[in-house]
Amino acid sequence: MSSAHSDSVAPGPIRLADYRPTDYLIDTVDLDVRLDETATRVVARLRLRPNPLGRAGAPLMLDGGDLKPLRIVLDNQPLDLAKVATPNSLRIADPPRSAFTLEVETELNPSANTRLEGLYRSNNAYCTQCEAEGFRRITYYLDRPDVMAVFTTRIEAARDEAPVLLSNGNPVESGEAGPGRHYAIWHDPFPKPCYLFALVGGDLGSIHDTFATASGRKVELGVYVEKGKEHRAHYAMESLIHAMRWDEFVYGREYDLDVFNIVAVSDFTMGAMENKGLNIFNDKYILAIAETATDADYAHIESVVAHEYFHNWTGNRITCRDWFQLCLKEGLTVYRDQEFSGDQRSRSVQRISDVRALRAAQFPEDAGPLAHNVRPDSYREINNFYTATVYEKGAEIVRMLRALIGHDAYHAGMALYFERFDGKAATIEDFLSCFAEASGRDLADFAQWYAQAGTPRLRVTGAYDAQAQTYTLKLKQATGPTPGQPTKKPLPMPIRIGLVGRDGAEIALAQEQPWSRREEQFGVFELAGAERTIVFKNVPTPPVASVNRRFSAAVIVEQDLSDDDLLLLMAHDSDPFNKWQAAQSLATRLMVRSTAAIRAGDMPVFSDDFADALAAALENHQADPAFAAQMAALPTENDLARDIGDNVDPEAIFLARKALRDGIGRRLSQRLLAVYDQLQSDAAYSPDAASAGRRALRNACLDLFAAGNHAEGAEIALTQFQRAANMTDKMGALSALSRLPTPTREKALEFFYRAHCDEPLIIDKWFSLQATIPEPDTLARVKRLTRIHAFNIATPNRVYALIGAFANGNPLCFNAANGEGYLFVADLALEIDSVNPQVAARLLSSFRSWRNLEVERRGRAEQALRKVSETTGLSPDLRDIVQRALA
Repeated sequence: MSSAHSDSVAPGPIRLADYRPTDYLIDTVDLDVRLDETATRVVARLRLRPNPLGRAGAPLMLDGGDLKPLRIVLDNQPLDLAKVATPNSLRIADPPRSAFTLEVETELNPSANTRLEGLYRSNNAYCTQCEAEGFRRITYYLDRPDVMAVFTTRIEAARDEAPVLLSNGNPVESGEAGPGRHYAIWHDPFPKPCYLFALVGGDLGSIHDTFATASGRKVELGVYVEKGKEHRAHYAMESLIHAMRWDEFVYGREYDLDVFNIVAVSDFTMGAMENKGLNIFNDKYILAIAETATDADYAHIESVVAHEYFHNWTGNRITCRDWFQLCLKEGLTVYRDQEFSGDQRSRSVQRISDVRALRAAQFPEDAGPLAHNVRPDSYREINNFYTATVYEKGAEIVRMLRALIGHDAYHAGMALYFERFDGKAATIEDFLSCFAEASGRDLADFAQWYAQAGTPRLRVTGAYDAQAQTYTLKLKQATGPTPGQPTKKPLPMPIRIGLVGRDGAEIALAQEQPWSRREEQFGVFELAGAERTIVFKNVPTPPVASVNRRFSAAVIVEQDLSDDDLLLLMAHDSDPFNKWQAAQSLATRLMVRSTAAIRAGDMPVFSDDFADALAAALENHQADPAFAAQMAALPTENDLARDIGDNVDPEAIFLARKALRDGIGRRLSQRLLAVYDQLQSDAAYSPDAASAGRRALRNACLDLFAAGNHAEGAEIALTQFQRAANMTDKMGALSALSRLPTPTREKALEFFYRAHCDEPLIIDKWFSLQATIPEPDTLARVKRLTRIHAFNIATPNRVYALIGAFANGNPLCFNAANGEGYLFVADLALEIDSVNPQVAARLLSSFRSWRNLEVERRGRAEQALRKVSETTGLSPDLRDIVQRALA
């Protein structure tokens, strides 16, 4: 096992303000990698030169990560290893003052690398993960993203062990390398930082296709998977081709190499990696057939394949200057993949899904001790900043920028960005400068979105003047303090507004005061300072303001709407997002009232009007059943906790939500069954958006019905489970059963396990379902599951599926009043830390909202965190999270 804690002394923070150019540049890298399970030899031949922008005569300092150096040669002169190299660094005090060559040979043990950084083994294949700082675990290097070099890689291996040898760029040469061995040489003509280096060797199955670019070039496409699973890779290939065509059409970006390969591996800490020309994926985002994957899996595959491909231009051809600029590639590319998915599927449903994800992960991050800027000012461990703030909030910033400057200026700015920074390492300032130039607008204030943590709150008040027939809308923003930022500046934000009359009709917008032509045309109003007042004229009756349509600004809207106002918007708002938001707001309001009542010893509240409005939305599903399914999904317990804010009692929240679900299920039982029956289909499975939407709504109706009618719901769910011809319907039925404490549930879970015990990705679904059962004995169940053969603490997917689902998806049990849930997750994080520090740190991030709990639970959570903090030998990853959580 590689040492996870070789640097036991905590490093100081790395600060954006301290950035300076590298003292040396690397022009070319020639790698010779001879693969061996326990003793891989890597020879790196680096062509370096002093950087004119660096310090003249500075020593050469290369990064290493637990390396075993065998030989170091400078311009053909061997160097004394003991004098220049340690496992974690290589220092040459007085390198040549002009271009020189450094050759380094290292030995690696891929089989012992449980960190899954650098070169490691996954299911008998060799693969790499070098972002953010994994390349230093392969050889000594200037491991920073602003050092870009042309790579040529020779890979050698035993032919029977690794008949497939892949790396970045284009294949150049292959052949025999002695008895039973062979080699392949790959050349990437595009300079890149070392975090984009990739290598794969193994006995893999594959499927192949071709793509003709807009200019007529032929690109060879390959998807490599575990042998025997090739038939599960076709949807990923289709998604890749769709993404390549979309990027040409929408952004004018043509692929630039002769080949594009994807490799799926079963051991991968992240979702996927955009290495130039050789994307490496967690296999959960590649493998799919109807019998093994749900509609959600198909949608994720489409999205993630597109995301990694889009990085070819927004991340690879243009990379980030330093890791503080991580949002430059990730936020921008998330925005691009969201737009792609919106074009492939229901745009309104995609927007709702994106905002659900933002609110579930990023809003709590912004509201807790782990809050940080989209572009951080400092970090101790960069792996801990691959966060929802960087990705999802980063995407929202790009979306707001586009809304503020308009479609044409946005695309002109992107074209300028591609032209000006192709082949370079860029910054947020570089990015924004292109849009400032394209739009003729000063974006200095807008840049504060990258510098300021926290979620703004937008206070909205309205007043109607019947005599003047005007409606006055006041907007006021404020952002609360976050760690290290006690005071906040107002942020420029686009607020999309509509007015809905009491008859449900849209009221045409007209203003008394001067307003911009863009606001008049699109209804997108800019809040440039702390406050703004807008007066609309020719408003015949008191309207209901539909504010922040399409979630145009990443804010929390606080608006005094009555229950009747929300019911009106649920029924008539022309903006699908705000129609859904009205349902969410009213459901939240009802459940917050019930939470307070339960804590006071009273009965929960219920609204027949809300239930009936929900039924009407489900019954009118023909245009977009996927949207109707979103309407049926009540806010989660975590959503309610976020809305309540402080002194959170997870048990009262659970009971409040359960009461509303049960009540809806009882009141609407026949109407839910009617929709459920209407959506029955005997057609062959297809993952297309329309078919997936119908299945989503049918399963949502089953879930709500079963909540209010346990016996009959269990019977219907069991029948669907037994007859299901696809994994979506099977999991929909099993999910409904999982919340019903009956013998039927346990039999179904056992049957599911026996049927799929040899399929790890399917068993992950089984793990997660059980981990999220909201019952007192679930922790004991989860502990039992950690001891079965199917669970492996060294495999990230298993840990995320079971422990991660418990910590993040079961607030009732994780936040048990006795603190056992906290101690369980804390102890697991400590155990995993010695195996894979990144996974351990992600687990401990589930404590991000602990300060918002009621006093007793808050004390228990703090005890668990302090137990971790007081443990010696923590990895930098885990130490960073626990210190920030307790700060």
